[in-house]
Amino acid sequence: MADLQDDLHTSTGAGGLDDLPVPPAAQAFPPEPYAPVSDPDDEPLARAHAVLAAHPVADGYSGLPRTLKHLPWYDLELGESAVDTDLPRLREGRVGALFWSLHLPEAVDGDRAVGATLEQLDLVKTVVRAYPEGLRLAYDAGQAIDARNCGRVAVLPGPAGAAALGDCLGILRSLHALGLRVLTLTGASWASEAGLTRFGEEVVREMNRLGVVADLSGACADTIRRTFAISKAPALCTRSAARALRPHPANLPDDLLVELGAAGGLCMVPLTAEQTGPTVRDVADHLDHVRTVAGPRSVGLSGTYDAGTAHPLELGDASCYPRLIAELLRRGWDEADVALLTWGNVQRVLRGAAFTARAAQLRREPSTATIAELDG
Repeated sequence: MADLQDDLHTSTGAGGLDDLPVPPAAQAFPPEPYAPVSDPDDEPLARAHAVLAAHPVADGYSGLPRTLKHLPWYDLELGESAVDTDLPRLREGRVGALFWSLHLPEAVDGDRAVGATLEQLDLVKTVVRAYPEGLRLAYDAGQAIDARNCGRVAVLPGPAGAAALGDCLGILRSLHALGLRVLTLTGASWASEAGLTRFGEEVVREMNRLGVVADLSGACADTIRRTFAISKAPALCTRSAARALRPHPANLPDDLLVELGAAGGLCMVPLTAEQTGPTVRDVADHLDHVRTVAGPRSVGLSGTYDAGTAHPLELGDASCYPRLIAELLRRGWDEADVALLTWGNVQRVLRGAAFTARAAQLRREPSTATIAELDG
């Protein structure tokens, strides 16, 4: 995998654009009127805004689609008090990309889960079309960079739950064609507390062929380790912090953080009081720990806004990222590691998924395997 990544980083294709100097449009993102520094004497906060202007936040999890579905009316451009995320706050928070969750309530499964996921994908596209000056759909690293350089927030559809597949690889391919880019490997008979079944392993291989990234947050240790062994592409944990600091079941123990780092995966630390603690310092402690154990190339951010969870003090909505970055700078993080945390590591994972898909499609036809054949 390391050889593949080396080849990828030397590529002159669209995925390599992020290695070029940041163009003026990107350096000016977002417009200054939306991101004032409240205290000009706060040097770390001023530095945080400067770093984020060039390397905005790629947020690993937003529950906005489900929240908007239940609102009778909203205006994300003017600002919307009923949500944690709107365009003014995304600009103030220097957010350049968002993964929009397609997760469903636990009671929704089977054919209902497939239909409900399709409805959410349709809603994502409808919302993005309604705000063309602020949002842009993106399906890979290059498109996310293009959106950033145009001053838009890139919206990447996913993660969706495993139940969305309806135990059918053809549905996985259809969801990918409609834009799905991340799938959570838990909540299905083939990805359960018992680990991955043979059909589950085939799902991972087909995800590799398509370029759908595996999300392992909430998965059992056996599923996580088996995915690391099978997958040729890096995986995400879209909402996982350090279990050594807070014993939440979705947080990762140190041994899995080490393995995730070795596999080139990415642990995206959620900004939730339940998983990371009640203050911005608690979140920074988790980021410090994950960076130390898994490595600076394996730590990212997950706002988890509009997902029905409480957030730490000073991190109540999507505008608050500069406060967190300022805290990291006060702790001695250098700007290169901050740039990896906010933008670079997500770009690496998206590039890795795309590179793996191109290689796999040369070797492998679409899988026709069924759950009855492999697990029956």
